[in-house]
Amino acid sequence: MQKLQFKKEIKASAQKVYETMLGLKNKATYEYWTATFNPTSTYEGSWDKGSKILFVGVDENGKKGGMVSEIAEHKPADFVSIRHYGFLDGDTEVTTGEQVEKWAGGHENYTFQENSGITTVIVDIDVIDEYLGYFNDNYPKAMDKLKEVAEQ
Repeated sequence: MQKLQFKKEIKASAQKVYETMLGLKNKATYEYWTATFNPTSTYEGSWDKGSKILFVGVDENGKKGGMVSEIAEHKPADFVSIRHYGFLDGDTEVTTGEQVEKWAGGHENYTFQENSGITTVIVDIDVIDEYLGYFNDNYPKAMDKLKEVAEQ
């Protein structure tokens, strides 16, 4: 796995950016920026530290898929760490096997740094080689959508 980093300056408080990014007050704000990855993107579960959370979407055939993850750390409006440990195949959680081993232990971390009313969001993500191009193309677009919705 390789580590990728994406940054975006957003004219809003860290609290607002954090709530918008995670969809804490309105899940639609999370779904808006993550639609870049999948138009049906959402989550099921809790952002509480230690909680299981599923990042899900539906493919072109209507089949549910996504990641099985745990919130490894959660410091409100400061830092959130997501540990991915499996994937969804329909309604089945797959947490062992070759496909899982490629991603196992990978993290997606969100850091929020506020200075003079501008929040810098930093995303650090572990990515397997076959998805490097996908994330390098799509994460900056997703961050642009996050900025758009958080600045409203």
